Amino acid sequence: MKTSTFPIIFLSLFLLNSMSFAQNNRLSDNNQIGWHAFFLNYKINQTFSFHGEFQWRRTGFITNPQQDLYRTGLNIKLHQNAVARVGYLFADTYSYGQIPLNSLGMEFPEHRTYQMLTLTNPIGRFQITYRFMLEQRWIGSFSSKTLDKPDKYNYLNRARNMVRIDYPLNGKIITNGTHYLAAYDEILIGFGKNVNQNVFDQNRIGLLTGYRFSDLLRIEGGYFNQIVQLGRLVEGKNVFQGNKGYIINTYFNF
Repeated sequence: MKTSTFPIIFLSLFLLNSMSFAQNNRLSDNNQIGWHAFFLNYKINQTFSFHGEFQWRRTGFITNPQQDLYRTGLNIKLHQNAVARVGYLFADTYSYGQIPLNSLGMEFPEHRTYQMLTLTNPIGRFQITYRFMLEQRWIGSFSSKTLDKPDKYNYLNRARNMVRIDYPLNGKIITNGTHYLAAYDEILIGFGKNVNQNVFDQNRIGLLTGYRFSDLLRIEGGYFNQIVQLGRLVEGKNVFQGNKGYIINTYFNF
């Protein structure tokens, strides 16, 4: 055997051992989910518009609560293909799955401010959307299960990056009376001094079909996959949620 082959063999054994260790050093919690989201956009003038949003997130597809989310914001049109938004969010996250997000297995609130930039780029019949978001999060925590309200809030930063592709099935662009397909991927990364066990927070994938009824109403839905890594260890192991199911988005524009 040639001497030059030893580094390759050593590297291969190292990678196999690392992969085996990574698999053995994690716990999995799989859930079936159904997300129902309602978006409202109210145009104030050519530059500003108001954003309102409610998301009803469930496990067991629809039977058990996962999270209720309320978001508001002010949109600022910077360019025909560029919109910025600043806003506030409140979320109520429930105890769900075999390994809950909260270490005490309790429902907890979250307050959040955020800044977002959305860029759209049409390429032929495809419309590519890039969305960048920064979030400042205050997450409620409990020192005891006997408490009714959180006795402290932990501050976290998070960055989000989403790429989405839309494709009209009848016509060259998505307009009134258009059926379309869409696919997107979004990664969420935590950063800052209070990030504990990891910087990776979530990854979300959606494969959708939709229909634009009019300038007022658009509805889309399809397959949704959410991977969540808990910010704490359980039994000395990282915990990954594999949440799979469907998502339905309803958009209202005034």
